[in-house]
Amino acid sequence: MKMWEQGWDYVFNALEPLSDADIERTVPIRGEPHSVMQAINRQITHYAYHCGQIVFLAKHLGPVQWKALTVPRGKSEDFNERVARKEVSQR
Repeated sequence: MKMWEQGWDYVFNALEPLSDADIERTVPIRGEPHSVMQAINRQITHYAYHCGQIVFLAKHLGPVQWKALTVPRGKSEDFNERVARKEVSQR
């Protein structure tokens, strides 16, 4: 968890000083121009890909202890009923 938190600190520390003018700048990624916003979106998507890899490995290596991160398979109807009763939120 310490490494996880340190990694996200790098992200937020890099984003915090950006101004509106910075967002409109262009930066090269592998020789192609990208807006700073495109570069940020590209990087966040890349992080999401790696999070998926971590989840896949955790599920594969610990199937007995695995707890679904979303609505468990076959439980959508139960979840929707709980949302209707305002016991949980979809947000």
